[in-house]
Amino acid sequence: MSAQIRVTGLNIYPLKSARGIAVREMPLDARGPAGDRRWMLVNPKGTMISQRELPRMALIAVEGGSPELACTAPGMPPLRVPVPERDPTQRISATVWASTVEVQLSGDGAHAWFCKFLGADCRLVYQPDDSFRQVNRFYAAEGVGVSLADGFPLLLIGQGSLEALNARLETPVEMRRFRPNVVVSSTEPFAEDSWRRIGIGEVEFSVVKPCARCAIPTVDPDTGVMGKEPMRTLANFRLRNNNVFFGENLLHHSHGTLRLNDSLSVLESRAE
Repeated sequence: MSAQIRVTGLNIYPLKSARGIAVREMPLDARGPAGDRRWMLVNPKGTMISQRELPRMALIAVEGGSPELACTAPGMPPLRVPVPERDPTQRISATVWASTVEVQLSGDGAHAWFCKFLGADCRLVYQPDDSFRQVNRFYAAEGVGVSLADGFPLLLIGQGSLEALNARLETPVEMRRFRPNVVVSSTEPFAEDSWRRIGIGEVEFSVVKPCARCAIPTVDPDTGVMGKEPMRTLANFRLRNNNVFFGENLLHHSHGTLRLNDSLSVLESRAE
């Protein structure tokens, strides 16, 4: 691959399934991007809620630059929620796909704000520092943790992959529909599929698993309405074993900071 690959976008998602925040620098801690997906909405049974069930979550904007959660949404007053203080009586077990994680409930005022906007019974929870969630042991060693993300600390997508998709769509879509943490320049569509180990700036990563996509990319981030594209088109050329793949999940080997315009080096490729 002759063209130099560089980081062109960095995003964090403090509240799972709400809008992301574009950043110029992304510190990485033990769970992944600092501040990424530490907050989540759950139903009364403690199961995660996302745009899959409530596409209006796409309209919830989150501010950056503070440990508290600051949200805005159409027709709602601004909401600011401090990180909950440790209280064993307010700890619950939440479910994120096949894993469970201990989380701390926020206050009733926060619950009410989200219930009113989304029209659903939900609770706002936070993953405290002492709550550990193991990455799937098939892909990671014992002791490798993750936040409240679906399964892995980071998602990377090459710009060339989006361009290849948009060339097939009647109406192009933006990268934000796919909610990557890291976007990189690439003249080759789906070049990231061939990577096994990469370096970005000062950090080395394992490229562990293609990302199987759900319905969230069909949610228009400006209207919160779910449609059929781009998943219908992706299924025509990115379907494998009944899953549609777009982007690659990463595990970081150390702490460090990613920055816009960092160069990416392919350290090892997957066997053909």
